[in-house]
Amino acid sequence: MAADSVVKVLFEHEGVFIHPGSEDEGSEQDLLISGSLRIVDKDAEIMVEYRPVDDAVDPSNMLCAGKDSSSVMEWNQCSGEKSQQQLLETQLSYETEWDMINAVSFRKKPCTNGESSLNHSHERSRWALTFSVSDLRSITVKEEGWTFLVFRLKELSTSLPALHFHQGGSTEFLDSLRRFALLSEAPDDETCLLVSTPNKALSQSFENLLDDNNFGLVHKFRKDPYVTTLGGFSKVTNYIYDAFRGTEEQHQRPPEEVADLLGEVIPGLEINQQEEPGFEVITRIDLGPRPQVTRREPLSPDDWTKHQDPEGRMSDVTHLKRVIFKGGLCHAVRKEAWKFLLGYFPWESTLEERKVLQRSKTDEYFRMKLQWKSVSEEQERRNSRLRDYRSLIEKDVNRTDRTNRFYEGIDNPGLVLLHDILMTYCMYDFDLGYVQGMSDLLSPILYVMENEVDAFWCFVSFMDQMHHNFEEQMQGMKTQLIQLGTLLRLLDLSFWNYLESQDSGYLYFCFRWLLIRFKRELSFQDVLRLWEVMWTGLPCQNFHLLVCCAILDSEKQKIMEENYGFNEILKHINELSMKLDIEEILQKAEGISLQIQSCKDLPHSISIILGFDAQVCGSDLTDSGPPPPSRPAQRPDACSNGHLRETSSHKSCKVAFIS
Repeated sequence: MAADSVVKVLFEHEGVFIHPGSEDEGSEQDLLISGSLRIVDKDAEIMVEYRPVDDAVDPSNMLCAGKDSSSVMEWNQCSGEKSQQQLLETQLSYETEWDMINAVSFRKKPCTNGESSLNHSHERSRWALTFSVSDLRSITVKEEGWTFLVFRLKELSTSLPALHFHQGGSTEFLDSLRRFALLSEAPDDETCLLVSTPNKALSQSFENLLDDNNFGLVHKFRKDPYVTTLGGFSKVTNYIYDAFRGTEEQHQRPPEEVADLLGEVIPGLEINQQEEPGFEVITRIDLGPRPQVTRREPLSPDDWTKHQDPEGRMSDVTHLKRVIFKGGLCHAVRKEAWKFLLGYFPWESTLEERKVLQRSKTDEYFRMKLQWKSVSEEQERRNSRLRDYRSLIEKDVNRTDRTNRFYEGIDNPGLVLLHDILMTYCMYDFDLGYVQGMSDLLSPILYVMENEVDAFWCFVSFMDQMHHNFEEQMQGMKTQLIQLGTLLRLLDLSFWNYLESQDSGYLYFCFRWLLIRFKRELSFQDVLRLWEVMWTGLPCQNFHLLVCCAILDSEKQKIMEENYGFNEILKHINELSMKLDIEEILQKAEGISLQIQSCKDLPHSISIILGFDAQVCGSDLTDSGPPPPSRPAQRPDACSNGHLRETSSHKSCKVAFIS
């Protein structure tokens, strides 16, 4: 008997469908074959497998959402044996005249008894698929309310049955596949991804991707930095190295040439190769040991209530923020607390004042919503800007957090609300409109609020903080990358020098972290925890930059010991996604803040970045009452490093990049 094959599952996603009616005239038109899609390593060969489950799915039993509703909907996120969500219809508008433009309602198609039964065993074996990634010629990505993929093999003239991702997951599948093959857009069809196996892909030069005639990386970054960052930088990390350092036959590109290339990628980013007047190099700054810090349990509903006076005002707000910073919030508290943290509700407002505010904001929201809802098709044909916004929003909404129960499934009401809020934001901020990435910032807020109006105004407050990330000149992103480099140079000069020696000192691998506040790096629940902690404004300004420093501090030993180069660093940082421990990161970031603040000879530029000149930040964060048993603290860590310090007095933060 032959030895069993060694099979390692690398990716698995359930709820992938085949529509036999569209593939075979003899199949029942309403039948859907549901199955599980896997990527497996079988005896060192990467395989894609599709295995149907026991029962086919009748779409007539699915819950549908009608878009012609006259009422706004909330629904409970519930678990249990029932596969359908429990729905609660509530009238959210204070004024009945707004009913005509409210968002969504539900209707259920009548169920059939399934009299036309099929031989499911035969169907399962018939629709099972297995093929090697090396045999794959192309993947066509199409959308019709959901995403479906069409695979074409090298040896077959016909396509395999299309796989439909009704419940999301296509992006995750393609991202997993990119670990083993290069997927590149076909020159004549943007929906078609050509598949190159590693041996062939490694022989290709990344220089082609920088060719504007081939829609290269620089061209795409200029046109759409968000998509390029989340797509290009995360998918072609094995090939970027040659682009910036040249082919193996050439010598390493000089620093000024690398600076020119990065200047093209991030227009306006000034990279100084020479020491500037007004700065001196301080070879050593002893930061001292890193203090031990602990995290505490999340703030409970009872503790939140204790901070309210009889009229509903929040009391001892400073102490309350400290408690939230140290442990975050229980999910039951978030719906109310986030409105205060984001500035939608004033901390000093009474309950009655907040009700009046909500009524006013509800009317204001629906007036703006009516502006785009009342635009006729004929008008929209003459409004290219609105048409482009709508197209972009519809595309992004359809692929935002589709694996989350709040947004999964066909015609999910959460997606309708997501779409409507983003369209209304275009009416709120005409100048900015919609930029890709904003759906990532809205999704967690809508998930927590479960209310269209409250989610919109909380999103507006968040965008007030994040607005500069999405502006056309991207000045906010440039500033943050420079500030992050300044902090890293202070914390560990040897690591900074190593990054510079690998042409990685401009920290473009952190671009996605900063752009959408770690939304793609952490699990959904961890994103909620990180954001509410950052919204407290503690322990200092720009705490998110210290979060970046904490992550890199944990990874620097591996990067340096393994002697990672340009492309390995990009690949390694990208693969940290969904593997990070948020509590450990927050613990280390707070420790770094306290360590920097305790430095007696702190460079002025650092004080400006972290706001230590403006206020006493991070002080007395331990006075939030006796915490419950805390998580293990990080080992005290001493750091003695160097930094550039200004010798002349400047009101603005000016940092020179010196090799």
